Amino acid sequence: MKTVAIIDYGMGNLHSARKAVEHVAPDCTVLVTDNADQIREADRVILPGVGAIRDCMAEIRRLEVDKLVKEVSQDRPFLGICVGMQALMARSEENGGVEGIGLFPSEVRYFGDNLSENGERLKVPHMGWNQVHQAMDHPLWYNIPDGDRFYFVHSYYAEANGNTHMAGRTHYGVDLAAAVAKDNTFAVQFHPEKSARAGLQLLENFTNWTGNR
Repeated sequence: MKTVAIIDYGMGNLHSARKAVEHVAPDCTVLVTDNADQIREADRVILPGVGAIRDCMAEIRRLEVDKLVKEVSQDRPFLGICVGMQALMARSEENGGVEGIGLFPSEVRYFGDNLSENGERLKVPHMGWNQVHQAMDHPLWYNIPDGDRFYFVHSYYAEANGNTHMAGRTHYGVDLAAAVAKDNTFAVQFHPEKSARAGLQLLENFTNWTGNR
């Protein structure tokens, strides 16, 4: 039986993520755990995240989750969700500037207090459903139409321009990377566990993915 470990470092939407994975993969054992040995033994690993990146990264470093993420993402499918995706970037400008885990070289930017488009002011945080346009072929997009909608809640975003690892693009005042992918790692800014059919399909695809595209 496959095992999916959801890393518990005190800052993730753990309950809904676990329930969603259990729903799409009833043959999997889903663990919410901070136990490094359990995480190392899992077939697949998920890094969730909510809240301020400074607090997330403080806990990630205190618990040495950053080292664990670098280790386990090398040889099995790894999924980052929301702030869990931002934590995988090189740096975020949130909270005056915070260094990330660095699996991806991208910077995380603030939408700004005066975000607008076509003369209309846009609310920040970006909260609600938005289209995701697939920027590369990837097994996690299986059975998900290009331009399908996912649910977002965020004030900061990974840059799209020049992002060679971008797997999905969204536009909200600016172009942003809705998903990134490299080797065994796939990460999304949106919440798949809150994104109805498309989100559940992506999670199901993750439980079937063997990694390395």
